[in-house]
Amino acid sequence: MTYYINKTITANFDQAIELVTEALKTEGFGVLSEIDIQQKLKEKLDVNFRKYKILGACNPANAFKALQQEDKIGTMLPCNVIVQETGDNQIEVAAVNPVASMMSVENEQLTDIAGEIKSKLEKVIASL
Repeated sequence: MTYYINKTITANFDQAIELVTEALKTEGFGVLSEIDIQQKLKEKLDVNFRKYKILGACNPANAFKALQQEDKIGTMLPCNVIVQETGDNQIEVAAVNPVASMMSVENEQLTDIAGEIKSKLEKVIASL
């Protein structure tokens, strides 16, 4: 089982961020955080890196369900979705596979929640 769900799309980077954000909204996710890896690596290490952003996506209803079952699950929230430039107008979008990440948590009550979130993230990626 892979730890991510991914797809490569043809778009410019900013368009891809907008497309991903809208697709996440359609499935009930909001973007809580956005980390610009290219900017941070330039700022902290003075290195050049490709365009690469990490979007911290959260589906509030599912997050609430998970928190009710496992109080430390917040260490694995939000669901990270990356958008990275892999070529000229070639953008890879990848989301964490919550089923794979939840395997490390010994709480069977999270299995259904993780499956539901995985299904939503697969729809997000497929819709791009």
